[in-house]
Amino acid sequence: MQILDDLAAAATRYETPCGEGTMVWHAWNDGAGDPLVLLHGGNGSWRHWVKQIPLYARTRRVIAADLPGLGESADLPGEQDPLNGARIVLPGLRDLLRGQVADLVGFSFGSNVAGQLAAAMGGELRSLTLVGGAALGVPRNPTPLEKIRDKQGEARIAAHRFNLASLMIADPAKIDDLAVVIQEWNTVHARFRSRSFAGTPLLKLALAQTTLPLTLIWGERDQVAVGNIHRRFSAAQEVRPDAVLEVIPKAGHWTAYEAPEELNAALDRALRRAG
Repeated sequence: MQILDDLAAAATRYETPCGEGTMVWHAWNDGAGDPLVLLHGGNGSWRHWVKQIPLYARTRRVIAADLPGLGESADLPGEQDPLNGARIVLPGLRDLLRGQVADLVGFSFGSNVAGQLAAAMGGELRSLTLVGGAALGVPRNPTPLEKIRDKQGEARIAAHRFNLASLMIADPAKIDDLAVVIQEWNTVHARFRSRSFAGTPLLKLALAQTTLPLTLIWGERDQVAVGNIHRRFSAAQEVRPDAVLEVIPKAGHWTAYEAPEELNAALDRALRRAG
């Protein structure tokens, strides 16, 4: 779609080492403004942030990753877990930051990786914002998904719409053609499977090693967390009692797409709290 083509064309593309290949990054407004680093969710790519990039690139240097084993990045070498993923991401991110202090934002599985990075980077980051985060030691709600590999045409589109409604977007009216296009591209390019880490305490353990300003954001109707949002936040507060909670009314898991104005406002508040 044109918006995705235009965003890709406007970005500076970087590649950093990742196993036998490279990890792919895109940067907008490169070389200008304070860095805002965006890490996408599981089975995703930088496209998860399609509605944030144009806004924040007006004033910030926006850096968005394709995490190892996802999007255009090479497969994750070694252990297939968020800790090893962060070990691959870390040196590449440091190279891209060029000594600048960044605000780090993670969505879903990207929250887990962001937490591991924050534990390792400390003062290299100014703030940490986690959207739809899991891996806090709280069970993940089941979300049934349809396989798409054996489907084509309208049946494939219908399967994507079902999966988006089951996992990502609470209001079916918000599942537009762009959401389906992004879901198709992300699904086809995904090799790393992150769902099994959602019920672990890996993110909570990482947060215990951080001190930077922390905001956790969930959609009120987040399909994987609904009914457990405050339980998840309480788990984070056990190790970070200063953490701030934001809940986006009526939104599902992919709040950045379904409720971009509300998500952007919550992110703005998190960034202001960081000073």
